[in-house]
Amino acid sequence: MPRISVVTPVYKAEGCLEELYRRLVAALEPITADFEIVMVEDCGGDRSWDIIRRLAAADPRVRGLQFSRNFGQHYGITAGLDVAEGDWVVVMDCDLQDRPEEIPALYAKAQEGYDVVLARRGGRTDGALKRFSSWCFYRLLSWLADTEYDAATGNFRIMSRKVALASRQMREQLRFFGGLVNWMGFPTASIEVSHAARHEGRSTYTFAKLWRLATDTIIAYSDKPLRLAVRFGFVMSLLAFAAGLFILVRAALYGSPVVGWPSLFVSVYFIGGIIISILGVLGIYLGKTFDEAKKRPLYIVMNATFDHAPRDPAR
Repeated sequence: MPRISVVTPVYKAEGCLEELYRRLVAALEPITADFEIVMVEDCGGDRSWDIIRRLAAADPRVRGLQFSRNFGQHYGITAGLDVAEGDWVVVMDCDLQDRPEEIPALYAKAQEGYDVVLARRGGRTDGALKRFSSWCFYRLLSWLADTEYDAATGNFRIMSRKVALASRQMREQLRFFGGLVNWMGFPTASIEVSHAARHEGRSTYTFAKLWRLATDTIIAYSDKPLRLAVRFGFVMSLLAFAAGLFILVRAALYGSPVVGWPSLFVSVYFIGGIIISILGVLGIYLGKTFDEAKKRPLYIVMNATFDHAPRDPAR
């Protein structure tokens, strides 16, 4: 029988965890009795870790990790994948918008010969603003990264063990789980799943957090902003050369005086702003390169319900 691991990052989810556990067990037991549920608590400051410890004490199939501070959702997924031992690994959110009852369908599709099966969310229950911002993010990311990303898919998916092992070798500081898996290029399929409402509470992703995720992801997976800056610089130079040539020709042929000091000042400030913006883009890339050069750990585990001794990420 296959062994299945379920990895779920946990943040401010004390009201969801017991129901999540109950529904996961009900969904996984018809497939296999050999499964594990890896919950990674991202220091949300509520009772989530106490609940995870209680679940783990009652059922050894539940394994819990707690970060020393808030590292972020995608680092939580990374930590879960680092310790997951299943032949197949399911990654899902903990708020029950990703329905555990869809896992058998994901697993059945994977048995057709796919290493990754994505869950496409049909009839999303998110608000209009959240759906629109998600659509804009994925459209912009697809264009800047020259790769097609499906806005209807999130983190919910099932992966073979070789995909999980490959992900352990990718230790860059800027983490975007979907981009990492997409970059690997393993055979991938998708199925339509139902998207449920949150079990309780509201999304902790504010606009500022979404914006930070978008910029970090674009910088991590694309150098297109740099190439666009170079092209824009060439275009501005050509336009300036053409304008200067026009002024000289008109002065030579018609004796027209060179006028337009206000427009000159506006042009200087405009070009200055463009130059500063381009230098800012270069500075952001340089700063992220500096972060990568430090080689700090991606996350730090403060507590665990099992022995999580460091091991070779490729194992």
